[in-house]
Amino acid sequence: MTVGQQIQQCRRAKSQQRMQGFTLVEVLVSLVVMTVGMLGIAVLFVEGLQINRTSVYRTTAVGLAVDMADRIRTNINARNAYAGVGPGADNACVNGPATCNRDALASDDWFWWLQDVQTRLPPGATADIQVNQIATPGLPMTRYDITLQWPEAGQAEPVSYTLTVQL
Repeated sequence: MTVGQQIQQCRRAKSQQRMQGFTLVEVLVSLVVMTVGMLGIAVLFVEGLQINRTSVYRTTAVGLAVDMADRIRTNINARNAYAGVGPGADNACVNGPATCNRDALASDDWFWWLQDVQTRLPPGATADIQVNQIATPGLPMTRYDITLQWPEAGQAEPVSYTLTVQL
């Protein structure tokens, strides 16, 4: 074997030795890359939970607003009795012994509806109903703006939902 062949054999042996296993630096770099990826997944998971909670509250607010709109539709003669922020009174109008007039029924609706709002939305939730008369020739219309607001974690301003109903 010539000297040139021996040098080539040594070079091959050294290059094969270098290719065996991982160095400590390679392992540390792969751990850093994997850690950054896992942190990203954790952040996405937390954001997903927050978005899910917000969507549940929004869905609940829509259902509550529709509930009050239905209560207003059934007691249509008490147009201005629903205006304001409650709290109403438990007049035992529904499934109770009392026979209520339209204003007492509106007060009873407010009482029970506000109980639902405070139970189903986060603490600090508020409800408001604005009543506006709309002047139309020959047919008076009333517009009800049913607004629900509640605090949301991570937001400075409360989240609100408004349902407008014209009767």
